[in-house]
Amino acid sequence: MSLSVTALSGPELSPFLPDLARLRILVFRAFPYLYDGSAEYEERYLQTYLDAPDALIVLARDGAEVVGASSALPLIQETPQIRTPIGPPEFDPADILYLGESVLRAEYRGRGLGHAFFDQREAHARRLGLGTTAFCAVQRPEDHPARPTPYRSLHAFWAARGYTERPDLHTTLSWQDVGEDHDTPKPMRFWVRRG
Repeated sequence: MSLSVTALSGPELSPFLPDLARLRILVFRAFPYLYDGSAEYEERYLQTYLDAPDALIVLARDGAEVVGASSALPLIQETPQIRTPIGPPEFDPADILYLGESVLRAEYRGRGLGHAFFDQREAHARRLGLGTTAFCAVQRPEDHPARPTPYRSLHAFWAARGYTERPDLHTTLSWQDVGEDHDTPKPMRFWVRRG
């Protein structure tokens, strides 16, 4: 295998949109997201990263095949649901790079790609002169019927990267879960790293 990690932005992302849409649907179908998405929605969503100034997508490829991806864009270019909880007086939204989703096929986990995704996005924040990086993660109950056994959360990994879980910073996003026929609200909690 010849794994490579490449940071892309703007129009150079365009050829990868179909691959990214398929990857997101595949990975997010698993717990904890349980997302029942469509290629059409995903390609519309990913168009944001082509259009937004200073947005970034980090691709992991095995040869030519896209096996992982991670996204980021300045918080001020995010939706109100993401922007609103992490603002004044504690935070300056103009000083935050929002780390969007990271998706990686299961068979490629444990090879350092998660660290590479964070390294690239944190370096992007420094290039933009932004002092804070943040993301939010879905909150599922411990007794959720779809929780696999065993299940290892990413909390320890995020904490080791210097991120602090902030229960006081939260939002709600909606999507259709696997097995549902409509969108339902999901609680999301922020993790923040300064510097």
